[in-house]
Amino acid sequence: MSRAAKQQLNDGPKIRKEKMIAAKMIRIYCKKKHHEQELCEECRHLNEYVMTRLSYCKFGEEKTACAKCPIHCYRPVYRQKIKGVMRFSGPWMLLYHPLESIKHIPIPEKLKRPLSR
Repeated sequence: MSRAAKQQLNDGPKIRKEKMIAAKMIRIYCKKKHHEQELCEECRHLNEYVMTRLSYCKFGEEKTACAKCPIHCYRPVYRQKIKGVMRFSGPWMLLYHPLESIKHIPIPEKLKRPLSR
């Protein structure tokens, strides 16, 4: 039995959101760095890798940011690539996708409180 068959495929709302944000960041990176309207081969391959890794994330809907995860499931070369993409695309996300950028900013637990009426 293959490794992928043993693991359960994640497709919850948190994973879908992470996939959407990662795909947008990769698109911005490719457009700005490689001057392509569609994803180039290198960026398309990175996007497929990221989507696969997120689909099989061990933590599923309880996942933290990949940088804070105790298990690094990305191969080192892909980890460096996606870090570079995120560093470059992060500021551009505020311009191209402002709502997703603001929603993606982590809020400390002590600031999260229910609204009282």
